[in-house]
Amino acid sequence: MAYVIAEPCVDVMDKACVEECPVDCIYEGTRTLYINPNECVDCGACESACPVEAIFYEDDLPDEWKWYQAAAEACFATVGDPGGAADYSEIIPDDPRVSALPRRAQA
Repeated sequence: MAYVIAEPCVDVMDKACVEECPVDCIYEGTRTLYINPNECVDCGACESACPVEAIFYEDDLPDEWKWYQAAAEACFATVGDPGGAADYSEIIPDDPRVSALPRRAQA
């Protein structure tokens, strides 16, 4: 089990969750952040830190955002388990479904 970052993060990427994650498992994509499900320890620190309420325990994901779990799994199936976002210098390639979303205007 793991936490999942869903649609409210797309084009926002506040990164308050990154600062709270004790295991450094939140990676940056082009348009959203991704939690590596193989590195997440299910502590929930990220969920309470997210200012846009984009992070859900996987069993609590709203139905319309269930695909974000598969998107994160697919991203890390491609790049593997880097072992910590701070030392990972690459941008995670966004899932094609994320890339296809309309751009959100920046405030």
